[in-house]
Amino acid sequence: MDPKLSIVIPLYNEADSVEALYAELTAALADAGCSYEVIVVDDGSRDDSFARLKAVYERDGRWRIIRFRRNFGQTAGFAAGFAAARGEIVITSDADLQNDPRDIPKLLAKMAEGYDIVSGWRVNRKEPFLSRRLPSMIANWLISGVSGVMLHDYGCSLKAYRSEVVKSIHLYGELHRFIPALASWMGVSVAEVPVNDRARQFGASKYGISRTFRVLLDLITVRFMLGYATRPIHVFGSLGLASGALGLLVGLYLTFVKLVLGESIGSRPLLLLAVLLVLLGVQMVSMGLLAEMVMRVYHEAQQKPIYVIREQLDD
Repeated sequence: MDPKLSIVIPLYNEADSVEALYAELTAALADAGCSYEVIVVDDGSRDDSFARLKAVYERDGRWRIIRFRRNFGQTAGFAAGFAAARGEIVITSDADLQNDPRDIPKLLAKMAEGYDIVSGWRVNRKEPFLSRRLPSMIANWLISGVSGVMLHDYGCSLKAYRSEVVKSIHLYGELHRFIPALASWMGVSVAEVPVNDRARQFGASKYGISRTFRVLLDLITVRFMLGYATRPIHVFGSLGLASGALGLLVGLYLTFVKLVLGESIGSRPLLLLAVLLVLLGVQMVSMGLLAEMVMRVYHEAQQKPIYVIREQLDD
């Protein structure tokens, strides 16, 4: 029989965390009182992570290990875990033990109230304010405003999803942190619960301040996907029509100046602006039509995987 829970954990160079992660997860999930599987995705680790994961798998069949050929990134790790998950509820977490496995029952209790997604909220974060917490606060505010899904902590990996939610989302790039926003088009119900945030016990963080700029760029993608993924002509076409209309108005004004007032317009920069606006309008509308065809192919064609598995330990 399929398990009730699937715990999906991407891992990259976290060999020292494996045994502690196993011990804490086993204890926490024993308290949850339901069947489970743990899917750990080794994202091309260069240390002894896979060897230690293999040792855990050999003594506990509830653990399933997926190993990538190289480092594809956390989003690919989550995508592979979601594809392999068999549980009714999928819980995501980090491998570095900053997420506390003892908070999993909190997420399950909240989900039992009828929610589709329950997100962890690290109320008392243990990270530096200027380099981590402040950029995170700004990013959370922007993502909530753009997506309409109000969460205090999009960056917390400890989340619970109903299986049908994550199975319906195609992830690529670095969109894993936007899953609640991407799922909003399905009409999901989302809740938050405060969770414990712990200082990293082993290794070093894989993220820096540069991630903030990547989040802003990804946010533009998310906004487009939520609002215009199936109708890109509405974006490019609207801009094109506005540009073309403005260029036409400027051209009509210059025509009036030339024919009625009898003034020369050949050397006026405004003439060049009118021509530029009209041409830009034609280009934007054309781009919108091309985008429409591309999106039709995107939605109708078979999706290309974003990861390549080297080997998989499974029962």
